Amino acid sequence: MKHLLLAESDSVDTGNSTLNIMIFVAFVVVTLVVVVKVSKVGTSSASEFFTGSGGFSGTQNGIAIAGDYLSAASFLGIAGAIAIYGYDGFLYSIGFLVAWLVALLLVAELLRNTGKFTMADVLSFRLKQRPVRLAASISTLTVSIFYLLAQMAGAGALVALLLNIKSDAGQATVITIVGLLMIAYVLIGGMKGTTWVQIIKAVLLISGVLVMTLWVLLQPEVLFNFSNLLGMAQDAVNNAVHGGQLSEKGQAMLANADGTPHNIMAPGAQYGANTTSKVNMISLGLALVLGTAGLPHVLMRFYTVPTAKEARKSVVWAIALIGAFYLFTLVLGYGAAALVGPEKILSAPGGVNSAAPLLALELGGEILLGLIAGVAFATILAVVAGLAITASASFAHDIYASVIKKNGASEEEQVRVSRITVVVLGVIGIVLGILAKDQNIAFLVALAFAIAASANLPTILYSLFWRRFNTRGALFSMYGGLAITLTLIVFSPAVSGKPTSMLPDADFAWFPLANPGLVSIPAAFLLGIIGTLTSREKPDVARRAEMEVRSLTGVGAEQALVH
Repeated sequence: MKHLLLAESDSVDTGNSTLNIMIFVAFVVVTLVVVVKVSKVGTSSASEFFTGSGGFSGTQNGIAIAGDYLSAASFLGIAGAIAIYGYDGFLYSIGFLVAWLVALLLVAELLRNTGKFTMADVLSFRLKQRPVRLAASISTLTVSIFYLLAQMAGAGALVALLLNIKSDAGQATVITIVGLLMIAYVLIGGMKGTTWVQIIKAVLLISGVLVMTLWVLLQPEVLFNFSNLLGMAQDAVNNAVHGGQLSEKGQAMLANADGTPHNIMAPGAQYGANTTSKVNMISLGLALVLGTAGLPHVLMRFYTVPTAKEARKSVVWAIALIGAFYLFTLVLGYGAAALVGPEKILSAPGGVNSAAPLLALELGGEILLGLIAGVAFATILAVVAGLAITASASFAHDIYASVIKKNGASEEEQVRVSRITVVVLGVIGIVLGILAKDQNIAFLVALAFAIAASANLPTILYSLFWRRFNTRGALFSMYGGLAITLTLIVFSPAVSGKPTSMLPDADFAWFPLANPGLVSIPAAFLLGIIGTLTSREKPDVARRAEMEVRSLTGVGAEQALVH
């Protein structure tokens, strides 16, 4: 099989498949019981289904945000990227974490005060409702589908590793099961059920990663000396490159152009050391730092708390938990390189994404592997459920109720349409997840961040802080940012032209950067300015003043925004 980096005869021990299945089933049963119990409280109204009636505390919501944010990309993708690329992999962690400062300082409180259910509530507050809501919903659906794609790919990689499934049909079956479970979670529990699943998952994930981190640092060769761990990891990369068993793709991932091993403690391992590669790293960092404040499923969590103060508190909790987690992944990534070895990681089903589970197997055997994999599986389920409810709420509330029904849809109708949308999204996620199952999850999520930072963030900031901003500016920014980002992604090395591309046998890449953030984000900001300045639309002074007062004080935030 072309996706395996070593010979097919090489086998990777992935533990007891029966034990792994039993732990998976236990996690699913427990979380489903919680969802069913929560759903009895009520999920029939739009407020209950979309935001849990704003009934969560800042602490609860902060833990849930961490659960929503610490996805398969964070656990499997980043740990794997650090194991193979070292410093370049940790760049994902830095970007994901620093991004929360942007969300805390610029977005969280103001968004909570101004919105009701979705991001489009804020963007359309003082602009023309129908065109802006339609654009915001299309952007939300696009970002959610890209993010969903990454989580589904992670599910396939994880379960394929644990059950030692190497066939494409087997991995496709796993991804299908994850999609069906996601649909069940959202249909049964709505936002309340999804939030409690995220809280449970966050506690389990951070606890499990902490245990593994301490276990690595307690190894006799390490004994809390991180320098020793780095040296062991570099030696493992050197041995893998000089061993002569790597395929062309494996060699490209671990060696420089001249065949020498990458220095995993310095920049350039993932993209190389030339000028284009350095610019690529800047582009990636920009997308990661600015992307979080434009992610619809993260922004929607601010509506599940009763006040702006609780929204700020939830972000502070999220930053603390997420920051600790990413420090742990640094140890796990280098620990996997040192103790498992790059060759074994790349030869396992799931490739790069198998680093953390294989490290668990190396440290604690089949039981720890099963437990950690169960937590990772719960991670994927919680995140895809959060994505699904966000995208479905956006379609039902912004497209169906506001655009199609012209604000004439009842809350019951919105909930019904949202449930139907969840099923459709589940099917789309399954199909795309199957197509992308061999890609690094952190990289796929970085593309979703680039779309969010380009299509959403400029419009959010302009709506909140620029008085002259108008409808044409919003449409230019959202549609233009979305179109530019998607175009550059399609014609980038991420899709074709390299052994590590999604389509390694094709080559239609004319854009040199794997992540388009450096070009698409400034372009979207510029388009917002151009659209605004070229429009003759007269600003609604009264609505602008109301939005300014509400966003800064929270007065009237509990009232409906449809007008």
